[in-house]
Amino acid sequence: MEKLTNKEEEIMRILWKLEKAFVKEILPGVKGQKLHYNTVSTIIRKLEDKGYVGHEAFGNTHRYFPVISKETYRKEFMNMAARRYFDNSFKNVVSFFAKEEKISAEELREILDIIEKEK
Repeated sequence: MEKLTNKEEEIMRILWKLEKAFVKEILPGVKGQKLHYNTVSTIIRKLEDKGYVGHEAFGNTHRYFPVISKETYRKEFMNMAARRYFDNSFKNVVSFFAKEEKISAEELREILDIIEKEK
């Protein structure tokens, strides 16, 4: 799975939320710097080339939809981050967030409960 740029990820988040959308429906969801219609259209076509997005044709216009689910992307993103930055160890990932005080002891207990229930 090819890595996405920040703008590509932003467009994907909008598409995941909308499920299907024309470029003009995606534009209002873009945060910060307002992008031109043609810019968003180009980003979506790049996403399509990368295999993240598909489209349905309606005459000269296209309605786009995600081909890769948010969950699939999230799994790949987390696996990549664990490989690149945490020696492929999710223990190191969780430890990092605990040290940074981004996760509480209570949340860790909840995670342990989830793991125990899955066994």
